[in-house]
Amino acid sequence: MSTPSPVRIAAVLSTEHRGRLMSQAREVHFPAGAGIFAEGTRAESFWIVRSGTVTLEIPVPGRRPASVESLGPGELVGWSWLFPPYVWQLAAEAMTPVRAYEFDGTRVRLLMDADPAFGSAVGHWVGRVLALRLHQTRTRLLDLYAPHVTPG
Repeated sequence: MSTPSPVRIAAVLSTEHRGRLMSQAREVHFPAGAGIFAEGTRAESFWIVRSGTVTLEIPVPGRRPASVESLGPGELVGWSWLFPPYVWQLAAEAMTPVRAYEFDGTRVRLLMDADPAFGSAVGHWVGRVLALRLHQTRTRLLDLYAPHVTPG
C-alpha cells in the first residue's frame, strides 16, 4: 500500500503552470490489467492519474516483474519522456480501471523550452518525482532481495 505522494501535481505546480500543462491533456482510460508502457520502449507520453491505481514494475529475468510502487489520483506516471534517449526505465500496468490525463511528451518539452519559468517548474516537479521513485524502488528491491536475518 502506498502513502499519499508529496509530489502530486496540485501540491507542486502553481495554478498558472498547472493550468498551462492541463491545457495539453487528453482524457484516456485503461482497463484493469492493461499495460501502459513496457521497459525499453520509446517514451513519448506521460499521464496523471485521475482515478484508479497504476503499478510500476521492474522486470526481473526468470521471475515475475517486481512491483515497486502503486500510484493513485493526482500522481505522475512516467518521467522518461523528459530525458534523452526517451526510453522507459520501468513498466506500468493498470491494476484497476484507470482514468488518466495523457500528455504528449514532445509537445510539453516544446512548451517548456518556450517558457523558461514553466519549463523550470515542470522540470523540478518531474525531478522530485524521479528522486522519490528512485528511493522507493531501492527500498522495495531491498525488501525483496536483501538477505533476511532471523533474530537469534
